[in-house]
Amino acid sequence: MVARSLALLLLAAGVASGLGQASSPGVLRFRPAPAIHVPAGFRAEIYASGLRKPTALAFGPDGLLYATQETGEVVAVGVGSSRPRVFARRFRVPLGLAWSGRTLYVSAQGSLHRLVLEDGRAVERRTLLARLPFKLHQQDHVVVGPEGRLYIGSGSTCNACRERDRRSASILSVRPDGTGLRVVARGLRNPFGLAIQPKTGRLYASVNGRDDIGSKRHPEPAEMIVHVRQGRRFGWPNCWPSYRLMRMVGYCRGVTAPIAYLEPHSSANGLAFYTGSTFPAAYRGNLLVAEWGTYYGRRFGRRVVRLRLRRDGTASPRRGSTFATGFDHPLALAVARDGSLLVADHGRGVIYRIQARGSS
Repeated sequence: MVARSLALLLLAAGVASGLGQASSPGVLRFRPAPAIHVPAGFRAEIYASGLRKPTALAFGPDGLLYATQETGEVVAVGVGSSRPRVFARRFRVPLGLAWSGRTLYVSAQGSLHRLVLEDGRAVERRTLLARLPFKLHQQDHVVVGPEGRLYIGSGSTCNACRERDRRSASILSVRPDGTGLRVVARGLRNPFGLAIQPKTGRLYASVNGRDDIGSKRHPEPAEMIVHVRQGRRFGWPNCWPSYRLMRMVGYCRGVTAPIAYLEPHSSANGLAFYTGSTFPAAYRGNLLVAEWGTYYGRRFGRRVVRLRLRRDGTASPRRGSTFATGFDHPLALAVARDGSLLVADHGRGVIYRIQARGSS
C-alpha cells in the first residue's frame, strides 16, 4: 500500500512512467517560453509538449493533468512531458472534460460520455447522451455544477437561423447518470467555455458571435461572456452584442445582456477562475478567457484575457484586459495546485505555464 501511494505521488508529479522528468529530487524545472508575453512580475514556461490539437484541460483525482485532443483521445500529461499517455480513445471531436471524484465526463460531437479511473486506466465507459444536434457547431465544454448536475454547451447548427431543436444554441443540463436532460438557457450561437465561480456557484459561459455582421473597419458583433441562469435568453440570432456600442442591438426584447463584450472574431473559448494564491492579490477570483483567434487574420484573438468581476457578477471593465499574448491558438485553461495558470495551445500542441516570479 505504501509503495502504491508513493508511485501515485511520483506519477502526479510527472516523474514516473515516462510522463515527465525532474532535474533533481523535489525540484521541477521548466523550459522558458520566450514567445509568450506576460505582464511584469510573471514568467512563461513550457509545461508539456507533443499534444495533438488539445481542446480541454482538467486535473484528475490522481493529481495528473488530463487533456482532450481534437483527434479523439483523452491523454494524461505529466510535468515536462513530450509524450502524453493515452487514457481513452475513440471520441468524435471531444471538446470538454470534467472530473467528479474518480469519474470523468467527456463531451464530444453529438454526445456525452462517462468513464471511471481505476489503477490509472479508464473503466466502465458509458455513453450518457447521444444524437444531440450538431452541424456548424457541436457540443462544447462540460462542467459539474455545485448541485451535482452536468452542464454542457451545445452550439448552433448554423451561423444565423431558426433552430428546429431546442437543444441547439443552448446550455443543457443533465444528471450524472444521463437522465433529466433539460435546456437551461437559449439564444447562444456557440457557448464554448463554461466555468463555475467557486464562492457563488454561478455558471459563466463564453459565446462566439455571428460572422456576417459589421465590416473590416468596424467588426461586429462582440464575442461575449454571459452569466447563465435557468430560463435566460441571450438573443441569437436576431439580437447581438455590439462591441462598438457596448450594448445589445437588433430585436432584443426579453434578452439578457452579457457581463463582458470581447473582441469580435476572437473566438472566446476556454474559461478558468483564478483560484490560486501565487498571483498578486488583484488576480484572485479573476475570470481568465482563452481567445483562440480566427482565420480572418492574426489581428483577432490569440491571447488570454483577464476579467475582474464585481459582486453582482458583471465585469469591470466590460471589455476586459489582455493578460498574455504570443500564442498560436490558445484554447483551454486550467489552474494548477501550485497556483500557476496552464494554457493549452491548440495550434502548437504545447501547454504553457504562467507563474508569478518568485514562486516555484
